[in-house]
Amino acid sequence: MSSEIVRTPNSRPPSTSGWLPIPAPLARLFKRFPLLTYPPNELPARSPPARYIPTLYVFISDQDALYDLPSFNPSCLKWQTFLKISGVDFRVVPSNNHASPTGALPFLIPPTSQNTQATRTPVSSRKLEDYAAQHGTSPTTATPSLKQEAYESLLNCQIRNAWLYALYLSRPNSSLLSTLYITPVSSSRVVRAAVLYQLRHAAEDEIVTSINAPTIDAAALYKQAREAFEAMSAVLGSSDWFFGQPSPGLFDATVFSYTHLLLDHSLAWKDRFLTGIVREFPNLVRHRDRILRICWGPKG
Repeated sequence: MSSEIVRTPNSRPPSTSGWLPIPAPLARLFKRFPLLTYPPNELPARSPPARYIPTLYVFISDQDALYDLPSFNPSCLKWQTFLKISGVDFRVVPSNNHASPTGALPFLIPPTSQNTQATRTPVSSRKLEDYAAQHGTSPTTATPSLKQEAYESLLNCQIRNAWLYALYLSRPNSSLLSTLYITPVSSSRVVRAAVLYQLRHAAEDEIVTSINAPTIDAAALYKQAREAFEAMSAVLGSSDWFFGQPSPGLFDATVFSYTHLLLDHSLAWKDRFLTGIVREFPNLVRHRDRILRICWGPKG
């Protein structure tokens, strides 16, 4: 059952769709015939028999992939950034979850030798940290697990929940959602409506499951996100990198995957409440700028 979306902190009226409402017959069809989950696909057709550089498949536009710019998806950007930090030489290619052999993005296809055409096994995101340790030129320093896990929970819950609400459920950001995830899928209005329905309900379900509540209180989500960013700012302090490490690591890449996308001027955020929260903490802004400069230089 769809959860109620309440008024956001900036007093915009609540909305259950954030987009043109899906036609009632189509909505009833989804309820009667749930979407099927198909087995993992074969490797993407654009993956040729021989490739001499690792290929990371992410959510990204064709144009941005051509110039090796950051992905617009936090999960993809996290690993794209970490591989760069680790000194892994790779290229990015646009993809989507349906084209992924693992069922989700990102995934990496290792290179093959010029003397062999052996089958390449995709590397899922769960194994990318190990891949970077084996193939990177700048291995990162591991952070004490208990300390890192405590702060990771803030990223994976409070900050992610607010991100999901801002992008998928906040009505003013409907145009941005369309640009990133709806328009590239199809020119058909029916297909776009179906994709929108899937994305919005998936985001809504994830949030209500995470907060263990029947309704979504946007003001509470943003309040918790602010508290989480405040904790990130406190643990970073005056250091360049989290936990006082001499170089950036996976946690730095994870924080960056949210702060960069919220501060990126190329993303047309209309509801900028989360952006405003990040800007309250100058050391997080500087941290974002630092990683952007290291990984992407002037073109970032």
